[in-house]
Amino acid sequence: MYPNLYYVFKDFFGVEIGFLRFINSFGFFVAIAFLVAAAVLTSELKRKSKLGLFHPTEEKITVGKPATAFELILNFVLGFILGFKIVALFFLDAADTQDTQAYIFSGKGSWPIGLLVGALFAWIKWRDAKKQQLKNPEDRVIRVWPHDRVGEITIIALVVGLIGAKMFDIFENWSDFLKRPSEYIFSGGGLTFYGGLICSTIVIIWYARKHKFSVRHLADAIAPPLMIAYAIGRIGCQTAGDGDWGIYNNAYKVDASNKIVLAAPNDFSDSVNKHASFFSTHYENIQDVHHASFPKPAALSFLPNWFFAYNYPHNVNETGVPIAGCEGKYCNQLPIPVFPTPFYETLACTLLFFLLWAFRKRIQPAGGLFCLYLIVNGLERFFIEKIRVNNRLDIFGLHPTQAEVISAGLVITGVALWIFLRNKYHTTPQKL
Repeated sequence: MYPNLYYVFKDFFGVEIGFLRFINSFGFFVAIAFLVAAAVLTSELKRKSKLGLFHPTEEKITVGKPATAFELILNFVLGFILGFKIVALFFLDAADTQDTQAYIFSGKGSWPIGLLVGALFAWIKWRDAKKQQLKNPEDRVIRVWPHDRVGEITIIALVVGLIGAKMFDIFENWSDFLKRPSEYIFSGGGLTFYGGLICSTIVIIWYARKHKFSVRHLADAIAPPLMIAYAIGRIGCQTAGDGDWGIYNNAYKVDASNKIVLAAPNDFSDSVNKHASFFSTHYENIQDVHHASFPKPAALSFLPNWFFAYNYPHNVNETGVPIAGCEGKYCNQLPIPVFPTPFYETLACTLLFFLLWAFRKRIQPAGGLFCLYLIVNGLERFFIEKIRVNNRLDIFGLHPTQAEVISAGLVITGVALWIFLRNKYHTTPQKL
């Protein structure tokens, strides 16, 4: 596992670059996911605009004004934060920055570097405005297309999505949150995808209506980017080992050399008893440890064992038992390998992205592609939950996970919305 890029470079190239500790693997892949999603969304919005499905809106702007005090102060503050925390990494003692989370939320940093970078940012803003300044500032009307707003849409989805994902994770683990609120609030992990999806969807619908472009066509354009972004984001979960893994696969075990190998009949119970102190923190009765047996099929014998069971060494959650000979942070691994469900979701959602991409010009009416996204996304998540570790709810004697409830709701919503759209907006099939 690679909690951050420091471990990637150390493992692959044998070099230790201290500041890379601050580029977390999960965050890195989330950033890549948003960039890819933004590129795909831009492409789709441009295509739909050429077909006449979107129209520009007009906005009045004033050009030639000098930089305002607010703009200068804002740029100074952003530059100060960058210099105080990030640029300072190149100059501070490594011992002060070893624990990245503690450093980020501490008062450590460099005031001189922060002030210098802040002043530089403010000066750049002043200089750029000075170059474009006119003797008499002019009011101009510009035309803005939906694809020109992809940057704004992406930022909205990122900020609101992360807040929603964190909120839903807290609700899902409410009793544990009350015991350790600061760990949940300030942790980079613990993000519930559906929380981000629901909250960002609500805000983007409001944004679309505000700027007067079709919500249904926008929803169709967003469907493929959402799917590929989720697939890439799950690479981050797999790489970092953030806890979004499956239940234990008792067909395998971790041998003395930390290799994943086939297990004997009694190996699972022996491992549970051997590491009873670890399992007792997660289960009231260690005999209730969730597990299933799925050995590698003969037809897939060419695949490595970790495709079917993985112990997530050096996971970012520092969950499990100590790794022999490892010192410092991220020195734990799971005592029994689990199903690597983030990897499965990356494969499944990549295939579903190509499915949506193939049908994006064929499905009628407008909004139908987004309905298909809701259905296939809900089905994928519902079935993967069968082998994932998650807290369970108590609803009328049933014990589904939060994700199972939401994913079932997405499927039902997708089907119902598709029927509604077909009845209300049914048209002669045409290319969209």
